[in-house]
This record gives sequence, structure tokens and C-alpha cells, in this order.
Amino acid sequence: MEPQPPAEQVLRQLGQLLSQRPGVITELGALLEAAEPRWLFGAGSPAALGELAAALSAFAALPEREQDAVELRDGDGAYAAAAERAADVGGVFLRLLAKLETAKADESLGRAVEPVLRRVMGHIYVLAVTHIEEAAWTGVRSRAVATELLGALVRAAGCGTVAELLRGRKEEEEGGFAAVMRLLRPRLGKDTWKRNPATKHVFSWTLLHITRPWLSQHLEHVLPASLLISDDFREENKVLGVHCLHHIVLNVPGADLCQFNRAQVVYHALYNHLYSREAPLIQCVLCVDRLGILIARHLKRLERVILGYLEVSDGPEEEARLGILETLQCTIEHAWPRMPCRLPVLLKALLKMMWDVHTDQGSTPEPVRAALLQRATECLILLDRCSEGQVKILLEGVYSCCEENRVRECIRRVQENT
Repeated sequence: MEPQPPAEQVLRQLGQLLSQRPGVITELGALLEAAEPRWLFGAGSPAALGELAAALSAFAALPEREQDAVELRDGDGAYAAAAERAADVGGVFLRLLAKLETAKADESLGRAVEPVLRRVMGHIYVLAVTHIEEAAWTGVRSRAVATELLGALVRAAGCGTVAELLRGRKEEEEGGFAAVMRLLRPRLGKDTWKRNPATKHVFSWTLLHITRPWLSQHLEHVLPASLLISDDFREENKVLGVHCLHHIVLNVPGADLCQFNRAQVVYHALYNHLYSREAPLIQCVLCVDRLGILIARHLKRLERVILGYLEVSDGPEEEARLGILETLQCTIEHAWPRMPCRLPVLLKALLKMMWDVHTDQGSTPEPVRAALLQRATECLILLDRCSEGQVKILLEGVYSCCEENRVRECIRRVQENT
């Protein structure tokens, strides 16, 4: 019987054939299924398996597009084909992880597992997260394989969660996040991040799993990408980038953020979004719910923003005003002890806005007008509660001289509320 060629030679040959003969993916899966762990994880195997993982990832990659091309939609043929390739590649990776689990149980092969896992982990993780959630480039089969693959990877690394896989089991231990970022970094450049529509989602999904104290050591790699995404002209990218920046601010010590003027850069990036009229973006930038009572630290600046948005109509749908009223309501709920001293200014702004809504002869639909008055009334009720009835007293004179029935109705609701 002829001697079996070394595993690294076979693996490299199959990896090189992937782009030329796609059917080789089936042969590769069968090979891993039948391979003896002792042969598969020989001396030169870690490097060869790392090269194979890279080749498989390239084979399953989404088609690149132009920098500012329109998003491809569900049902696109190129994406559907990529989803099928990803499912096939995921099946190969599952067989490889199963062999690693078998090798871990063999004392003589236990030491061979860690080097192989370090080489392939990043590629397996990126493929799994690319297809873990429903998107235009995923399919039912690719999502199912991705879910199974991510779970198998966590188990193979001896971890209990994805967060533990990325950060390491101990604070001083290097997890898989560095390996993942080494793969993502070239794709997150100014001229590259839009070419693959999944890159931003993989980055943000991964970032949100890294918390303090582990995130600080990766700050120089995650902050530029977050700023880049938040600075895009598309609303969905702005919102995604702001979420990333918010996570960084919450999970990196202030001293680290202040180094190299980073905090000022983040502040200006967020402040520029306050000039936007896109309601989802404004609500995201004014992250009041997550700050809770800590929003009291920023009331002076926040008050100026709220007053500015209440004063100006932004068109028929009034998205900005509706959004800022929701922000004001949330602010009152969280920072109610600090509201009485701001009562005169806020009450004046709310009443002026209510009057403007009634006297405006523009094209604002009736349901939008009703929604504005409803939210303004809810804010007045909250202000009254936290000021121990002062709003009711101040509104008495307004009610007696107001001739607009709907404004009088809103005032009456506030006065009757207990």
C-alpha cells in the first residue's frame, strides 16, 4: 500500500483548487469526515489548516461592490449563491471542529489543538457572524449552519459564551477578538468598508460583546472604524456608528478616552449629528434611556438642543419634533429632581410649540398634529408631578385667556391629572 501523503500537502492542494473547481468543497468535507486526527493534526498542519480556512472564507465571501453602490436586496442571485456557498463552507468547518474535539480527548494530540484553533478561529467566527442574523445576503440554510457553527466554535475553545470566546476567560488572557480584528481591519478602511455590506454588521455585533475592562486594550482599533461608520451619509450607517461609539464610551475608562484628544473627537462626531432632522439618529445620539440619572450631568447642553428642536417645524411628518418630545419625556422621567428649576423655560417652549401647531397653515396631517399635542401634554403632566403641582398653577392664567379649543383641552387634561 502506498504511503499516505502528508496532511499539509493534501490540504494545500485542495485549498488551491477551490476557486477553480467549486465541487472540491464536497471532497474536502468527506476528507475531514474520514481523516484520522493523528494524520490531520501533524507537525505542519496548523499552518496548512490556517491557509485552508482563509481559502474557504474567500470562497464563501459575498460579492464585492462599488464603494457607494445601492444595497443589494433580498432575492438577489449573487447573494443567494453566496449564502449557499457559506452553508457548504460552514459544513466543512463543522467537521474540522468536530475533529478538534476528538483530538482534545486524546492526551497525545491535546497540544496540537490550540495552534490549529488559533489559526482557524478568526475565519470561522467571521463566516458565522456574517450569516447569524437575517439579512439580504443570508438564507435559511446559511443561518442555521452559522448558528450551529458559532456554538461549536465556542465549545471547541472551551468557553461558555461568545463574549468569553472574544475576550478570553481571564482578564490577562488574550481572547479571539484580536484575531477577528486582524481579519476585519483591512476591510474597515475608508475606501473598503462599503464594498462588503456585511462588514459593518460583523464589526458592530462583535464590538458589543466586548465590555470593560477588556475593551480598553483594543480602543485604537475599534474607535476609528466606529467614527468612520457614524460619519457616513446614510442614516442607517450613522445610527449604527453612534451605537458603536456609545458602547465605547460606556466601556472605556475616561482617562483612556481623554488620551490623544479622543474624547473631544467623539464629542464633535456626536455633536454634528444634532443638526440632523432624522428622528432615529437624534434619538440615538441623545441616549437618555441608557444614561438614566447620569443624564443630569448633561442637562445644560441637552436643554439647548431640546429647545432648538421644539421651536422649528421640520415638515409635514414632524419627525424631529416628535423625536425630541420623546427625548424630553424620557429626560424628565430620569432627571426629575432637576426639573423644577427648568420649569419656566420648558413650559414656555412647550406652550409655544402647541400654539404653533394650531396656527400653522402648512400641510401637516391631522394625525401628526394630534401626536404632537399628545406628547406635549404628557411632558406637561410629568413636569407638573415633579414640580408638585406648579404647572397647574401656572396654566390657570393661560387657560382663561386661550381661545384655541384644542390647546384649552390639553391644558384641561393637565389640570385634571392627579
